[in-house]
Amino acid sequence: MKPQSSVTRLMLVAGALALGVMLSGCDQASDDAKPAAQHDAAAHQNAAEGEHHGTEHHDAAHGEQQQNSAPGETSGSDRQNAAVSEPQSWPRTLQTPKGTLTLQQAPKRIVSTSVTLTGTLLAINAPVIGSGATGRNSTVADEQGFFTQWSAVAKERQLKPLYVTEPNAEAIAAEAPDLIIIAATGGDSAIKLYDQLSTIAPTLVIDYGNKSWQQLAVQLGDITGHENDAKAVIDRFEQRVQQVKQEITLPPQPVSALVYYEDGRGVNLWTPESAQGKLLTELGFSLAMPPADVHGGTSMGKRNDIIQLTGENMAAGLTGKTMILFSSDDETVQKVEANQFLVHLEPVSAKRVYSMGPDTFRLDYYSASNMLNSIERDFKAQ
Repeated sequence: MKPQSSVTRLMLVAGALALGVMLSGCDQASDDAKPAAQHDAAAHQNAAEGEHHGTEHHDAAHGEQQQNSAPGETSGSDRQNAAVSEPQSWPRTLQTPKGTLTLQQAPKRIVSTSVTLTGTLLAINAPVIGSGATGRNSTVADEQGFFTQWSAVAKERQLKPLYVTEPNAEAIAAEAPDLIIIAATGGDSAIKLYDQLSTIAPTLVIDYGNKSWQQLAVQLGDITGHENDAKAVIDRFEQRVQQVKQEITLPPQPVSALVYYEDGRGVNLWTPESAQGKLLTELGFSLAMPPADVHGGTSMGKRNDIIQLTGENMAAGLTGKTMILFSSDDETVQKVEANQFLVHLEPVSAKRVYSMGPDTFRLDYYSASNMLNSIERDFKAQ
């Protein structure tokens, strides 16, 4: 970090360029007094990576996934809760975890400090010019540290990676943003720099831990003036869901949908409350749940999106006739098929183990679309 005077000069430049947008009355106490239970609700985020026991998927987002993932996807009546509102006029006043934020006009230079939020901003065509990044060249991120599911879109739009993992106020200020977006929690949150960043440009804190990607798209659409784009991407995805549903033949049901620990000693089993489970259910799949006498672990806290199965409970809790792996690749399938504690299970012995790809640890528009492609590929009607 350069001397503070350099940062200050950049802040002044950025502030002068952020015309027509102003921050009004922040209620600091509203965030400081946030109960721990609110963070526990983020246990509906990123189930896939929590407890991977050293898996590379932990490293890919440097702890972002550990904040307990949430519904990256909704279905049926849940999607109605993501209904897109009619476009509003400007200025717009927003209620945020940091208080009230007023934007005088639609932002034109957005910086996202959250690599998780960046994907949805791209999906709704918001003018995001720079973003924080995660570890480069991993199974889930490209050479810039952007998630592979939207890497091509980021390059096409010349999205600039501003830093890797550790938020950098000077790099953000140098882009002269007129809106900065921060995740409220998680490994990709720059909340500790909120006070500093809010002197550069209006700074908006978003809690994505309790939202589907559709709900997040609606919220960001309202904020950026891209309501119609949010509606379009949600409608397009729903049409794709219905198309895939008509074109596949379901494998033997029910299915065990899970994330396999890299050390082979356990799994996170998706429930009907999970994002992944909801999408499977909408496509016609039935989810296999453990017998009543098999109990899941609680090392990640009380969760309703996953069931942790370890030790002898792992095999006993996998009752499906087909196994669908998330946050996985073909190598993961091979590991499951070679696991001596699972070889007797019907999906393994019958070679009905399928991978949904490494980017399905948390569903955004792009990764959920990739999941649909995988399902169509594996189960396409003959």
